[in-house]
Amino acid sequence: MALSAAALPTVRYGECALADVMPSALAALGVPAEPNTLGLAEVPRIVVLLVDGLGWVLLMRNRSAAPFLTSLSGRALTAGFPTTTVTSLASLGTGRPPGQHGLTGYSSYLPDIGTTISWLAWRALGGGESLIDLVVPETAQPEATAFQRARAAGVTATVVAPAEFGGSGLTRAALRGGHFRGAVSGGDLISQVAHATRCGDRSLVYCYVSEMDLIGHVRGPESPAWLAQLSLTDRFVEQLSGALPADASLLVTADHGMTSVPDEDKIDFDDSPTLQDGVLALAGEPRARYVHARAGASDDVLATWREQLSDRMWVLSRDEAMAAGLFGPTVSAAASERIGDAVVISHSTTAVVRRQAESRLSALPGQHGALNDDDLLVPLFRA
Repeated sequence: MALSAAALPTVRYGECALADVMPSALAALGVPAEPNTLGLAEVPRIVVLLVDGLGWVLLMRNRSAAPFLTSLSGRALTAGFPTTTVTSLASLGTGRPPGQHGLTGYSSYLPDIGTTISWLAWRALGGGESLIDLVVPETAQPEATAFQRARAAGVTATVVAPAEFGGSGLTRAALRGGHFRGAVSGGDLISQVAHATRCGDRSLVYCYVSEMDLIGHVRGPESPAWLAQLSLTDRFVEQLSGALPADASLLVTADHGMTSVPDEDKIDFDDSPTLQDGVLALAGEPRARYVHARAGASDDVLATWREQLSDRMWVLSRDEAMAAGLFGPTVSAAASERIGDAVVISHSTTAVVRRQAESRLSALPGQHGALNDDDLLVPLFRA
């Protein structure tokens, strides 16, 4: 039975979504004209920690492995669509839904240069030279970031992340405006955040850890390795909280959750002439695909994908996906181009992989990107 667009889960932009965290934090710091949608208390210093891959549902199912985190005051937020790091970091960093910031997926086909770009690496999908001079980050994502808005209001803004992220395309696109401090270990991150939080009369510090996402992808969410990493992450958050000054508030959130995808639920685009017919480019990721059709083939491509997959995945036209509010209330021209002619979203554990073109990504047991609760819901804890 085909899945109806009316049954799509709701992404709660402007109510309790990841994109609402930074505007609420800025409002709590006294920055004018920022909506405090999440009702954060006024404080002079805020630290926002993003734990990559720490989904709300996964965490609640494994509370015993994270006693500190789950002892805090917390609630679930919706991430955004798709539920992937690039889109979520841009939504968090700008405080805008993906229809405005335009980084609409793990990878996007860019018609003006005829290339599918991996936004994490800022290179053509599959490798090659950096595209950072051709696809300028400040143009690819033109919205002012929360850090730029903070600094304009006299708030000291700092980004603490792994040192190799300094000057990267995604850092420039989503996190520009904050003073970047490169961390070389978890202990170094705690030390750098503690120092940055004490700078100025008011401070906003963003920091990031990646291990939960990595272990979830490679070993699978809720695997023994994942549970061990959750315990380590819980202790890390406790240590970070203890290192902060008494007048600081620590907010802990995430960019997405994760779902275990068995090999038998993976559909290989590279081995399916039927799905390839009329397709110019396939972007996104296995659980949230953007299908770009060749000229004149969009209707046929949409019909074929619906015939083949609509019992297991939502297969929407670009207009249907935008009308459903997946990208927020407004969608820029650049974002619309990157969405594709068909938007294909996993229901349950199905994924469209590319075993030849994306061999490493296709082999991973842990995947995300879709709209089920395991992927979509992320925490917001306050310490």
